Parts: sequence; C-alpha cells; structure tokens
Amino acid sequence: MEINDASASAALPRWIVMWAVAVALYSACKWATYREALATRKAPDRWRALGYLLFWPGMDAPAFLYRTDPMPAPRPAEWAAAAFKTTLGAALIWAGVRLTQPVHPLLAGWAGMTGIMFVLHFGAFHFLSLAWRTLGVDARPVMRNPVRSTSLAEFWGRRWNTAFHELATRFTFRPLLPLAGAAGATLLAFLASGLIHELVISVPARGGYGLPTGYFLLQGLGLLLERARAARRFGLGRGGGGRLFTLAVAAGPAFWLFPPVFIRNVILPMLAAIGAL
Repeated sequence: MEINDASASAALPRWIVMWAVAVALYSACKWATYREALATRKAPDRWRALGYLLFWPGMDAPAFLYRTDPMPAPRPAEWAAAAFKTTLGAALIWAGVRLTQPVHPLLAGWAGMTGIMFVLHFGAFHFLSLAWRTLGVDARPVMRNPVRSTSLAEFWGRRWNTAFHELATRFTFRPLLPLAGAAGATLLAFLASGLIHELVISVPARGGYGLPTGYFLLQGLGLLLERARAARRFGLGRGGGGRLFTLAVAAGPAFWLFPPVFIRNVILPMLAAIGAL
C-alpha cells in the first residue's frame, strides 16, 4: 500500500497521530466538564469520580457524579443488543474488510471504519452504560438509536454521540446564545465541531482540509432549514419526510466528513496494522 508522503516512514503512523489527537482532545474535555461540575458542588465520591474520568465516555458530569435517583436495571434485551452490535462491528472489521478489498480499497476502508465505530461507540460504550446503570449510576448510552431520528435536531441533539452534543451545548452554544442569537449560536457550534474534526481527521491525513468543517456547517444550515415555517409545511422535522431529509443531509455528504485521503492515509494503514487487511 502506498502512502504519498515520502517522510511518513520516519514519523509516527498517521493512524497513531489520529488516536493521539483524539485522546488528547477527549481528555481535555473530560477534565473541563469535571472541573466545571466541582465548581458549584462538593467533591463527589472518589470512586465515582475515577469512573467518570477513566471509564465512562459521556460528558454529563453532574448526572454521572451526583444524580442519585434510582436507575431501572437494564433489560436482558439491551445486553443482547449491545452484544449484537459489537459482533457486527467485529465481523465488518475481520471479514467485511477482506471481502470488500478486491472490489475497491476505499470500500474496504469504509467497512473497517464502520466496524470500529460499531465495536466502540455502539458496542463497548453501550456495555459501559449497562454496567454503570446496573450499579445505579446515571450513565445513559451516548448512541441512542440514531436511525430512528425524524429530524436533524433529534439526530444531533438526542441520538448521535450525545457526549459531543453535551460539550457543544455547554461550551459553545450557550455562551454564544446571548451574543449571536439562536441561529448564529447554532451555526457557530457546528463550526466549532467542524474545526475539532479537522484536528482528528484532516491533520493526521494531511489532506481534505475544510471538508469536515463544510460537512458540519451543512448540518447546521440543514437544522435551521427544517425549523423554518415553510419547511415544516413540507413535512421536514417529523415523520417520513423528516426521516428522509435527515438521512440525506447527515449521511449523503459523509465523504466530506471522511474524505478518501483520510481513508487511504489513516484508516487503511490502521486496518493493515491490526491484521484486518
């Protein structure tokens, strides 16, 4: 497999750079939410604090650290669903990649990337949620059946990676709301999301700059559009029409978020390193 940059062999593999940047950003955000929670409340139980900082991907620190309302025990079906999603992800990584590689390398890269997402975000993170809720901690899944979304507001606000939504709302949207208004704060929050994804995607790939930002700005514009009165008359934001609109806007331009240069330079080498190729 060829990587265009001749100096790549002398540097860290780009997929390691991606994970290093992602972990650094995640750790900084985690600590910021923890410190913010402590600013107005007494220090939580040290074991719960350690669990939040090291063993929980969510960013709702007050709920995890302080909420004591009884949590219903997870049903067996939810454990089975988490196991199914993890197994599906593993199958995509260890079988789907090899099956799609002869068709096209980019297709193999997408299969592997989707598999990793299922193993981590939909599988492992769901298992952590189940474990914490079994212990009585308010740790709701960060992925909440995003395919059921009937609007972009529902998709980005309540179903897809609620940890990132929590950060964007707390540290971008709310502070900017008095200055820029609801529409302006919404677009600036999505702009910030795009810039963060540039660090995790474009910088390690050394290409595709601006595409992730364009993707998230499109999401913000789409969200504002579906809230318009005229758009509501066409069924946007609800029902089947809203579901189709959400799918078109969120999934249609996915190649902006994960451009081919990222798949070639980051994902495929990572899959090769773990033996999936």
